Amino acid sequence: MARPEFYLPLDRGSGPALVAQIARAIADHVRHGRLRPGERLPGTRELARTLGVHRNTVIAAYGELGAEGWITTAAARGTFVSHELPDPSPRGFGGRPAARRRGAGRRAAAGGAAPAVARTSRRAPYALRPGPAAWLHFGDTREVALAGGKPDVTLVPARALARAYRRTLQRERGSLGYADPRGHLRLRTALADMLVASRAVPATADQVVVTRGGQMALALVARALLARGDVVAVEALGYPPGWQVMRDAGATLMPVAVDRGGLDVEAIARLARRGRLRAVYCTPHHQCPTTVSLAPGRRMALLELARRYGFAIVEDDYDHEFHYDGRPLLPLASADREGHVIYVGTLSKVFAPGLRVGYVVAPAEVAERIGVCRSYLDLCGDPAMECALADLFEEGEIQRHVRRARRVYRARRDALARALHVRLGETVRFEVPSGGISLWCRTAKRLDVEAWAARCLRAGVRFHTARWFAFDGRPQPAFRLGFAALGEPQLDRAVQTMAGAV
Repeated sequence: MARPEFYLPLDRGSGPALVAQIARAIADHVRHGRLRPGERLPGTRELARTLGVHRNTVIAAYGELGAEGWITTAAARGTFVSHELPDPSPRGFGGRPAARRRGAGRRAAAGGAAPAVARTSRRAPYALRPGPAAWLHFGDTREVALAGGKPDVTLVPARALARAYRRTLQRERGSLGYADPRGHLRLRTALADMLVASRAVPATADQVVVTRGGQMALALVARALLARGDVVAVEALGYPPGWQVMRDAGATLMPVAVDRGGLDVEAIARLARRGRLRAVYCTPHHQCPTTVSLAPGRRMALLELARRYGFAIVEDDYDHEFHYDGRPLLPLASADREGHVIYVGTLSKVFAPGLRVGYVVAPAEVAERIGVCRSYLDLCGDPAMECALADLFEEGEIQRHVRRARRVYRARRDALARALHVRLGETVRFEVPSGGISLWCRTAKRLDVEAWAARCLRAGVRFHTARWFAFDGRPQPAFRLGFAALGEPQLDRAVQTMAGAV
């Protein structure tokens, strides 16, 4: 890795001679651990050029340091901090460094690689307010992750994306500058056209805001919509990161039960009649995590309640593209004629989570407010990537990719269902969902699902139990398995491991 320029503060006025300043500054770096025993120093020509001094000045400074034992010079190899010096192990920003490997300084002095800068860890010297628990887990890559919500990034048409990105950089240099915080107009237009054609959502470009993933979309909606004390109804088994951004905006959350017909709309009506309901946050297409769809009658009733009582519906349609049996239900937003629904979608499941592209569709006034909130958080998105994705929409590449991924994910859903029936048929029961990228399973009452999940994790298979999604955090005899990111043989081996852990 290239070394950054070596910084030494020099006073070219009436201070000490430059030779003494350079020598003392390097010794200070060593004394405070910014330079480690055995670490290589810049050559005299390089340092003279960096500092803007004559090379003889640097040679003289190195001579002083060598005479005092701070540095050593190896012929044809370079100049190094003396490995005979003790390692000061400074605290630095953030605290104590990790232990250095023994002999690293000696190897560097002999011409080997310079030791890495020590990593540090320390408690903050000021109080932090209580915060949420971590949701995402980036664990051992040897684990088989059935935690759900993850697409297969190996299916991404990477070459087509790379070509589109190169074209953008060649023809639209302006995409590398600051841009509209609502997102690139071409991508907003492409998303609006897609939503009109495939989901009957009456969207126009000025109603669309592009965000860095669906999670940012939810956070921006919360900032634009909510104030301290507002009441938001949420699914009692649902998506905790969505709940958290609403809490952060000051909202009071009210959990509402979910059954085979989806969200209990009668409970929503009771909350609305109390006069404090500001919004309902829901996942009506494939409910997270149970995968049930909101029944048609409940959809109509929920929209009518929003019209009557004047609250917003935040519809999180996180995996609409993946429906395998029959036709997918249209979003609530497709039947909304008065602007009560704020529709949130994402390309993370379609392409890759790492691209961080989500979007919000809302009345133009709300979209403009969301854009302003976004400008304070992120200024703008990634205009070059947004322009490249617009190319792929216009060329039909994204639509072709969705069709390919849908076939693959359907086969994986069926493979996981077969494996569960064969290996865990007496322990686990479930209904094969018509869409989505996960299965929701219930267990026999005799099985402690939390203990079972812990045994599975020790055996190398990770999945989320119902407790992860429960508003009250209590264990329930259920769990979710994601199937999209794993091939059919991997799914079968994972279920075999789970069966062994029972």
